[in-house]
Amino acid sequence: MTPSNNSKVIMKRILFFNLILFVATACAQEPEVESTEQVPLNEEVVEFNPLGELQTAYFASGCFWCVEAIYESVEGVAEAVSGYAGGDEKNPTYAEVSSGRTNHAEAVMVYYDSTRVNFETLVDVFFESHDPSTLNRQGPDSGTQYRSIAFYQNEREKEIIEEKILTLLTEKTYSRITTEVIPFEEFYEAEEYHQNYEELNPDNPYVRSVSKPRLNRFKEKMPKVLKHAD
Repeated sequence: MTPSNNSKVIMKRILFFNLILFVATACAQEPEVESTEQVPLNEEVVEFNPLGELQTAYFASGCFWCVEAIYESVEGVAEAVSGYAGGDEKNPTYAEVSSGRTNHAEAVMVYYDSTRVNFETLVDVFFESHDPSTLNRQGPDSGTQYRSIAFYQNEREKEIIEEKILTLLTEKTYSRITTEVIPFEEFYEAEEYHQNYEELNPDNPYVRSVSKPRLNRFKEKMPKVLKHAD
């Protein structure tokens, strides 16, 4: 028996409705698949730390603006961070350290690639870029916060620093060395506005009259250790 025209219309509507339902359900599932695939990628980006595989060294030799710029000019150094070290106070601020109310000194944390520059060279940079014979003073800056400190993290680093000091005294480069040689304990990163200060504030009077000349004197002394533009 041949179906009536009404029956044919009803069957077509049912098939069309099922088709729409199938398509709508499939599209709704796609964002969930994409979201699941993106999670591992996002996690990898957040956890990636380009400095994590590098070695660290710590030095204090006057204003950290100057010291940071000096170390960042050295081949093999990826980053130098300004901060505070050498004292017992927790989480010191610049105002506290610069007032002399803490025992911290302005210091830098140096991230370096030991396959390109060794600790001995970093110690040479330290002694060639400041006057280690002045007590609690570097250039125009005076106070315990500007004293000379070479921090060591193991006995070999201590030996390297002490051997360098002995050489300087034996060769009569200096009649005395006031540099403190002490074990590293804690480094507190300085406020954000201190980071890369010399680079970001080239017209600052202190930078122009003190930091830049000090950096240039160092470059003249140790040209072979400097980074070279490609």
